Amino acid sequence: MTAENNITENVKPVLSINKWKFITWLFIITIVMLFASQTSAYLVRRAEGNWTEFEMPSIFYWSTLVLIISSGLMFLAQRAAKSDDFGKLKTYIAGAFAFGTAFLVMQYIGWTQLQETGIYLKGNPSGSFLYILTGLHAFHLISGLVVLIFALVAAFRTKIHSKNLIQIEVCSTYWHFLDILWVYLFVFLLYFR
Repeated sequence: MTAENNITENVKPVLSINKWKFITWLFIITIVMLFASQTSAYLVRRAEGNWTEFEMPSIFYWSTLVLIISSGLMFLAQRAAKSDDFGKLKTYIAGAFAFGTAFLVMQYIGWTQLQETGIYLKGNPSGSFLYILTGLHAFHLISGLVVLIFALVAAFRTKIHSKNLIQIEVCSTYWHFLDILWVYLFVFLLYFR
């Protein structure tokens, strides 16, 4: 056995990850850090006092259900892509987009209901934090809707299929993350009002 053969045999394969998956996970980590800092600030400020307690608008409960349904549709879209069921793929992505948009509309309605009860962005810190946390989530959800639009266009062009799943996997990962993030925020805001 020559030295060259020995070197070739000892070379270990390099673990690699798709660049889009890596970027998505890096983005998710930064969002987790952002919300961890905001929820920590919330707890510290709440402990200082001068905190108005208020009821969460009931539409936030319903919007949570709507976002969970949207996440379920993304799961089904990914399954449809794996089996090359292009009709279902398009339907499920479009449905996830529609439910995601409905979630945003419901959030806006919830914010107007809060204002009708005297809870504003400016004023008591409890209201300010609620608007900031839900607004930051809404901003990221809008970015998720943009990702869904790109996936929907790719589905119509049949660029998403069983041999090319990267785009639907990235889209699905980000969308599920946004759903989990909202459930976390909603439970957090209910428990620490």
